[in-house]
Amino acid sequence: MAEYTLDARNMLCPLPVIRTQNRLRSLTKGDRLTVTCTDPGALHDIPAWCRIHGYPVIESHREGDEIIIRIGVSTVE
Repeated sequence: MAEYTLDARNMLCPLPVIRTQNRLRSLTKGDRLTVTCTDPGALHDIPAWCRIHGYPVIESHREGDEIIIRIGVSTVE
């Protein structure tokens, strides 16, 4: 298991979702990805994408103006 980060700050929809999608697809089962973004829509859009594609959201929260979303890789598409 490896931990990865994705900086999607200052990107507007749909870029945070697209970048998250691309990064997750390059990871292997058991890895984790922490996404940091500032687009308020990402707090709902990224978890929705994860639900549809089978990636569990471990946690999601706000820290000031930033949104932190931690995602597990339990599937490989």
